[in-house]
Amino acid sequence: MKLQDILKQRILVLDGAMGTMIQRHKLTEEDFRNEQLKDHPHPLKGNNDLLSITRPDIIKDIHRQYFAAGADIAETNTFGSTSIAQADYHLESWVYQINFQATRLAKEVAEEFTKKEPHKPRFVAGSMGPTTKLASMSPDVNNPGYRAISFDQLVVAFKEQAKGLLDGGVDMLLLETITDTLNAKAALFAIEELFEETGKQVPILVSGTITDASGRILSGQTTEAFLISVSHVPLLSIGLNCALGAAALRPYLQVLNEKAPFFVSAHPNAGLPNEFGQYDQTPDQMAAEIEEFLKEGLINIIGGCCGSTPEHISKIAAVAKKYQPRQLTVEHA
Repeated sequence: MKLQDILKQRILVLDGAMGTMIQRHKLTEEDFRNEQLKDHPHPLKGNNDLLSITRPDIIKDIHRQYFAAGADIAETNTFGSTSIAQADYHLESWVYQINFQATRLAKEVAEEFTKKEPHKPRFVAGSMGPTTKLASMSPDVNNPGYRAISFDQLVVAFKEQAKGLLDGGVDMLLLETITDTLNAKAALFAIEELFEETGKQVPILVSGTITDASGRILSGQTTEAFLISVSHVPLLSIGLNCALGAAALRPYLQVLNEKAPFFVSAHPNAGLPNEFGQYDQTPDQMAAEIEEFLKEGLINIIGGCCGSTPEHISKIAAVAKKYQPRQLTVEHA
């Protein structure tokens, strides 16, 4: 059954945080190196995306835990796998390989679960983060006209990432944690160009991040303006993730529910971080906040972002089963 058809029938559950789960392993520099990287002159610890190559056992186990908890969709471990983000570790030349390998790992686990439970097929979403640079804002307050990156440079970087994900066999591409709409537009342009060149096509999901109580993303758009800015592409879904906890996202999801001609997704953080950067919201608390969206019929895809674990996803999946998905109206369809 096609993804679009399943989404009309039930709410799909996305997995939770990858970084939160990796932190549980207390890894050392050695875990981020293999034979090829043993003499790499720059520190690699913290480059979690690299673990798909150096510690595939850990990454597969995390995917397994999320699927076992009830997730329908696993995100690849590729949030920072562009040449722009990997430049911090001097690993630009590894980008294609990281994306390809991360996808293969997630696919292997997804196929394992689909085989066991054919009535509940599992999917893999290629995670494409926002990169470490903004195209529409200056990082220098004294030079507002300066840009750290151009649209064209972003297109090249996103295209390379998307090619690795596509060749690895992702079922969909997820542009997430978008803080700058211009970065998202560059990614969408790159993906569409790649689809045209390769003849391969998968659904595209877009998820923005509301950064504060003003209800805007970092580059200034309101939720509706953000939606309009990316609506020229026939997306599978549009949604919000990260930043604010579930309760604070609700008014902005209501806007998407009212205006979006696509399915709607949300994967909020497990509340707001405490003074130590930890997330205190329990699985029951998070599921209770998310249940409010589901009661209102705002959601088609639900999951967790920073601080969420398989325990959180298990509770969210249990709640999601009780509700019908948001319906696309005739006007939207």
